[in-house]
Amino acid sequence: MADKEIMATGRRKTAIAVVKLVKGKGRVFVNGKTFADYFGGRAALEMMVYRPLALTDNQEKYDVRVKTVGGGVTAQAGAIKHGIARALLKANEDYKTVLKSEGLLTRDARVKERKKYGRKRARKRFQFSKR
Repeated sequence: MADKEIMATGRRKTAIAVVKLVKGKGRVFVNGKTFADYFGGRAALEMMVYRPLALTDNQEKYDVRVKTVGGGVTAQAGAIKHGIARALLKANEDYKTVLKSEGLLTRDARVKERKKYGRKRARKRFQFSKR
């Protein structure tokens, strides 16, 4: 796997990110745009996405190309983080202990609860009037 691209899929809520790791200088491209252009320079999301690369000392070794759909920007960033972690694991099995201990390989299964009939939202009730 010296010069091949490594692919993995990450998911969070309803967002799906297909991640490709290619040898490079540490740049991240999301849907054909640079990371800053796509996410609007949000530092918290940038730290979230780069976390798997930083923990495994691969920030300067790989370029990350991502195709992401669904969800909001935060969910997409979480999906990208999950995808990068899974791709790094494919690249090198030695990263498993570091990534797993940080919880980066676990898919965050929390999704929005469905709306129930007779209610405003999933759990909120309509206003009760005694008289």
